[in-house]
Amino acid sequence: MGTYLDTVKDVYKQAAINPDKGLCCTTTPIWQFPELSIPNKMLEMNYGCGSTVHPRDLVNEPKILYVGVGGGMELLQFSYFSRSKGKVIGVDPVEEMLSVCAENLTEAQKQNRWFNPDFIDLKLGDALNLPVEDESIDVAAQNCLFNIFYENELEIALKEIYRVLKPNGRLSLSDPISEQPIPENLKNDERLRALCLSGAISLQDYIDKITAIGFGTIEVRAKRPYRILDTLHYGTDDNILIESVEICAIKDSMPKDGPCIFTDKTVIYFGKEDSFDDHKGHLVIKNQPLSVCDKTAVALAALERNDIYISGSTYFYDGGGCC
Repeated sequence: MGTYLDTVKDVYKQAAINPDKGLCCTTTPIWQFPELSIPNKMLEMNYGCGSTVHPRDLVNEPKILYVGVGGGMELLQFSYFSRSKGKVIGVDPVEEMLSVCAENLTEAQKQNRWFNPDFIDLKLGDALNLPVEDESIDVAAQNCLFNIFYENELEIALKEIYRVLKPNGRLSLSDPISEQPIPENLKNDERLRALCLSGAISLQDYIDKITAIGFGTIEVRAKRPYRILDTLHYGTDDNILIESVEICAIKDSMPKDGPCIFTDKTVIYFGKEDSFDDHKGHLVIKNQPLSVCDKTAVALAALERNDIYISGSTYFYDGGGCC
């Protein structure tokens, strides 16, 4: 385990003791649900870059694992969907963060008549050695955490998540990415890495690492500008755009022709027939847009038909696709 993780722990120990609103900048609106009230301190400690709470993942009271508890906001949101003792597990390596999170959950109980802190099981541990049994989790989530790791440790963290997920379980994550190379001096800046900035890799690299572990389906649900590593404040010759991305990776069978990766490409058939069938499992109804995975978009484009429109990627995929 890298010694830089000691710096990471110190940063988040201080963030637990003295909440730092500027530590991260969540770019996704906070989910609002009926009878859900989020304590102010949880909002102040929302140390993420997006959201990992997606209601369509959370049917039938799933068993949920959240790695890196922060102030407990997403734990509270997850428990909204799983209201049984211990149905939500929160893991964090920083004792002070676990302690403050527990205090925040007690306050949340006062503001939410449906909520019981017993719904959530807080555990001391880290992403590289999860204190969770094999194939016991329906939905695992992490928000602005894996970006801290160097690539060899990122692989370990992804393997750990894969290990604890049940078949067809889901990894929901939000992390910073960058399509521009990060200079070595910034990569090796321990505090910048702890702040989830200088560890950013490209979206394709991230997807490749996830699918290499065995996840058969990847959904890119959101991608938006997040921060700038600029020439005035950082040791870089060029301004570097950091984006935040929200991804769902599904632990399903790997297709023979490779993973299904959805970046929100859409197909529209407008030919003479009522529908178009590629005889490979894809039926496109006339004038009804269909989201397709990237490899299906490539295959359809190769047909060179003049009655099929194929969009580019928007990176805001919301289900309803071809696979």
